[in-house]
Amino acid sequence: MQQLAYMHSDSPSTVVIRPMTRKDRPPIADLIVSIENFNQSEIDCALELVDIYLNDRDQTDYNVVVAEDSEFGICAYACWGPVPLTRGAFDLYWIATHPNSRGRGYGKCLMAYVEEKVRENKGRLLAVETSSKESYIRTVEFYSRLGYEEASRIKDFYDVGDDRLIFVKRLS
Repeated sequence: MQQLAYMHSDSPSTVVIRPMTRKDRPPIADLIVSIENFNQSEIDCALELVDIYLNDRDQTDYNVVVAEDSEFGICAYACWGPVPLTRGAFDLYWIATHPNSRGRGYGKCLMAYVEEKVRENKGRLLAVETSSKESYIRTVEFYSRLGYEEASRIKDFYDVGDDRLIFVKRLS
């Protein structure tokens, strides 16, 4: 468990980043459903990874952590894991902040935490995949602000006019 002091509004608050537990599933499911640009397939996929993480103690593909604010409760989560058949490459599968909690730094705290954990596990590269749809422009800007560079664009991947963007950050 990692505690990060963080200021938001005019009052100090403590953000704890910790592994997800079974009791976190309902608030994480609510958070995932609340993301306005997630379609039903994305919601189903995100929840499937959460359930694999919670229900298969032997799995090593997914790590899931939550950002819990002492004032607001669970505000964000992230899911990442090693890329099979690679040496030191990791994927960030999901990161999301509840719409009511955006702009307070939870995503940035989670990304710093994930990057630290990837480094601890001899990770050298963290890859993030996202959409080029207009509704994902803030997501693209978020990754760019954190030093991720667009490494690939596959035109019309998700649908006509919806490209697959892959951002990477070299960690070593």
